[in-house]
Amino acid sequence: MSVLVNKDSKIIVQGFTGSEGTFHASQMIEYGTNVVGGVTPGKGGTQHLDRPVFNTVKDAVDKAGADVSIIFVPPAFAADAIMEAADAGIKVIITITEGIPVADMVKAYDYIQGKDCRLIGPNCPGVITPGEAKVGIMPGFVFKKGTVGIVSKSGTLTYEAADQVVKQGLGITTAIGIGGDPIIGTTTKEAVELLMNDPETKAIVMIGEIGGQLEADAAKWIKADGNRKPVIGFIAGESAPKGRTMGHAGAIVGGSDDTAQAKKQIMRDNGIHVVDSPAEIGKKVKEVLG
Repeated sequence: MSVLVNKDSKIIVQGFTGSEGTFHASQMIEYGTNVVGGVTPGKGGTQHLDRPVFNTVKDAVDKAGADVSIIFVPPAFAADAIMEAADAGIKVIITITEGIPVADMVKAYDYIQGKDCRLIGPNCPGVITPGEAKVGIMPGFVFKKGTVGIVSKSGTLTYEAADQVVKQGLGITTAIGIGGDPIIGTTTKEAVELLMNDPETKAIVMIGEIGGQLEADAAKWIKADGNRKPVIGFIAGESAPKGRTMGHAGAIVGGSDDTAQAKKQIMRDNGIHVVDSPAEIGKKVKEVLG
């Protein structure tokens, strides 16, 4: 089983004919992802990468049955693309675009609250269910199918965690890159909850960064939920100067309780197996799974 995307997902690319959309859509198709078309206003009725191009997301839903969208639209127009996808009935909206103005994301976030959809990102690497669907910009060859779920703020550390797990002879159910912007759709806790409720996921890797409360909220929920599955945690940013905002735009450091050490302690207090280096992730997963 998997969460969010699988071999039956019907995926469209918003910003399909642009350079980023073209490059990553090609990679997704080559991986075997079921890309049913794309959206570029004004180019509807044409073909691109041997797939139909639609003028609107609604056309793609009506004519191709699309239920997942990945967005490569420039920052100034990306929030509108998110809202258009939600209006059209897309169930999973994965937004790769970084640099979306915060005011635009506030509007988009509020707009989709009443819609039957889930937003991943923005400023994220996407979602991959190995062997079934790669909806993002991650290197697909790193990911092998297995029983470990990954939730991460960092794209690079998502790939590193997957590589470490695979090197231990294990594999991944679904890896979710939630993104590092101040305003994102799906939180760490919500992504962990999806994997906690997936029967094929036996352990979860949760990777966070300095800045914000997402990891602490997730850790407290994991304990309140009864620590049903082992969770391996890592927090990036331990070497950052105290109080310094670094890395993602979302890493707004909030004081003495908002350091890598403080976050790791909260995670330990709530039953999470914390490692001090990403190089230790695979070994710790292997250890807790026995």
